[in-house]
Amino acid sequence: MPKAEISWKRTTEDGKSLQVNAQRVGREWRFSHREKRFDQWMAVAEPPLEDWLELLDAVQRMINRRRLQPEHEELVRRRIRERFPDAKLDE
Repeated sequence: MPKAEISWKRTTEDGKSLQVNAQRVGREWRFSHREKRFDQWMAVAEPPLEDWLELLDAVQRMINRRRLQPEHEELVRRRIRERFPDAKLDE
């Protein structure tokens, strides 16, 4: 069962609106997306940098609200650095 679930909306490059969902299971984040409310969630094996940065922002806000521990931010930053070494993260 997921411990944390964060959702947001974004627009793809071709103009489609997507609902994106990230669930924390253990120390990993699992991403999924769907186009419309009643569509099935589709797992995303390799989420784009844009989704990881959105997740990082949401995790930082949840830490401020005391819904997550500060170490979760560092875990997300580490995953971003592993997957996207050229990404610029505001430290």
